[in-house]
Amino acid sequence: MKKETYEHELYRLQTELVKLQEWVRATGARLVVVFEGRDAAGKGSTIKRVAEHLNPRVARIVALPAPTERERAQWYFQRYTEHLPSAGEIVLFDRSWYNRAGVEHVMGFCTKAEHQRFLHQCPLYERLLLEDGLLLRKYWFSVSDSVQEQRFRRRLHDPTRRWKLSAMDLESITRWEAYSRAKDEMFVHTDIPEAPWYVVESDDKRSARLNMIAHLLSTIPYHDVPPPRLSLPPRPPNTGYERPPRDLQSYVPDHAAGLD
Repeated sequence: MKKETYEHELYRLQTELVKLQEWVRATGARLVVVFEGRDAAGKGSTIKRVAEHLNPRVARIVALPAPTERERAQWYFQRYTEHLPSAGEIVLFDRSWYNRAGVEHVMGFCTKAEHQRFLHQCPLYERLLLEDGLLLRKYWFSVSDSVQEQRFRRRLHDPTRRWKLSAMDLESITRWEAYSRAKDEMFVHTDIPEAPWYVVESDDKRSARLNMIAHLLSTIPYHDVPPPRLSLPPRPPNTGYERPPRDLQSYVPDHAAGLD
């Protein structure tokens, strides 16, 4: 895909996302979008494009750290529930309660009993959310092993993206089949008619972003909410205010001027 084509369509879709946001705010809808998938599958970059032009007071990203000791003693879904949207809000989960079906299960961070309990309770939990009127969309970003490794290598040598790579990420290479089996089992239990999984092929990141956003928009019956009519008021005449001398304030050095 040509960069110009991608950027033109991305902007068009992001404009529609702003319309969706205004519809959510005006109607009091509650929207949750779950982003899951393997490490380096493109979830983060897609979330960034989804949220780029949205109002952070309406649409927020939730990316929870490892649970505390207190949270480990709670009902598993409890700490995620408190981050669900109120009326007129959108929440984008950068990983979600499905951690238990993936990394926690594969890496041994939960017991087999806890894993099985999650697979039983998750559809019940999501049905409760849906019955209460919440809109839930779940996306699984699928990446091939070769492309994943390429992205890991780029992160390893790029100082601006090195933070995205952890020892646990690298271990996912040696546990590729274990993660595959865990994902398959998760789909068997949680790919329910009321809240199905939508798989996004993400070897091509640009296509993945466009496909995911276009699909999300197609599944929600939003409509354009006309904004209030606004106009700039005329500036009032000067009443004698004078700006303080510049040498009385501390200014940021002009770093940019030295780049010519």
